[in-house]
Amino acid sequence: SLTTRLPRAGETILGHKFFIGFGGKGANQCVQSARLGAKTSLICKVGKDSFGNDYIQNLKKNGISTAFVGQTTDAATGTASIIVNSEGQNVIVIVPGANLLLNFEDLKRASDVICKAKVVVCQLEITPAVSLEALKMARASGVKTLFNPAPALADLDPQFYTHSDIFCCNETEAEILTGIPVGNLEDAEKVGRMLLERGCQLVIVTLGAEGCVMISVEEPIPKHVPAGKVRAVDTT
Repeated sequence: SLTTRLPRAGETILGHKFFIGFGGKGANQCVQSARLGAKTSLICKVGKDSFGNDYIQNLKKNGISTAFVGQTTDAATGTASIIVNSEGQNVIVIVPGANLLLNFEDLKRASDVICKAKVVVCQLEITPAVSLEALKMARASGVKTLFNPAPALADLDPQFYTHSDIFCCNETEAEILTGIPVGNLEDAEKVGRMLLERGCQLVIVTLGAEGCVMISVEEPIPKHVPAGKVRAVDTT
């Protein structure tokens, strides 16, 4: 929903636009990769409901393999209710639903596609142990792993670091993981070094308008990649 300002507790305000969009960090990354020309497959779970049906259609429309998109009657398709004000600030309520029902069995069924991929990308929108298992399966087959610790967990299993070739987090996630608030490039570099010590091969700390900082085992001198200036329309 789009409104001029965010409502206060117990308040009803008039908004000027409502729409339903497809999302989810993993699916967004998958769609973006497909649009950039990569051959992609999404391993996930949605509900046997109208949202789930539409979701699968949308993935197909974007040329993504849905062979391992399961539909369940045990939970509704995951949703996020987002309210955005005219400054682009937002409040979000996430109900993971079917996302949390993706299990080890589902991964086993998809093992062929995981082990033959060039790159496997994981996040934390599903049960963390399932993401970790996917990274382990990929690693065991020599597949490059990219892990995005979002939404961030303070007590992330240390194996996530050692099984991630590329570990990509933003400022808030970086702070949750390391306890270091990221206010500038030096902080981002500090975080990067700490995550390398934990076993990552390459760390990318994204900094919104400031671009990102990249540091790796092979190139221990941090590299700052600035971002082009844009006007934020909707930070989600």
